[in-house]
Amino acid sequence: MTDNVEATSEAAEQEAAGGDLDVQLAQDLIERAREQGVSLVGPDGLLAGVTRTVLQMALDTEMTEHLGYAKGDPTGRGGGNHRNGTSPKTVQTEVGPVSIEVPRDRTGRFEPQIVPKHSRRIAGFDEAIIS
Repeated sequence: MTDNVEATSEAAEQEAAGGDLDVQLAQDLIERAREQGVSLVGPDGLLAGVTRTVLQMALDTEMTEHLGYAKGDPTGRGGGNHRNGTSPKTVQTEVGPVSIEVPRDRTGRFEPQIVPKHSRRIAGFDEAIIS
């Protein structure tokens, strides 16, 4: 019984510490935005920038998973399919329009999941990031 209480207590402490880290990170971002004169909302705002970064990182990770090797990794040489640049795309999010670069592969088989082909609206994306 005491082991369960201790484990629950440790888990609660770790969750609280992670929550504190998230709060500190958010405060740091907001403070940096204020210092640089960046607004919180709007096309060039902090929220749009964070959304753009998360989407871009997710797309790059999806491409890495699709190809089976990281960008610049010599493992992919001579494998047939490889990265083939990007295509610009503007998606509508809860924070407004966000411009991203969708990666392409040589064979054209890459199907992004976070921003599906022919999709311009990402509903619920912000809730997924916050949770």
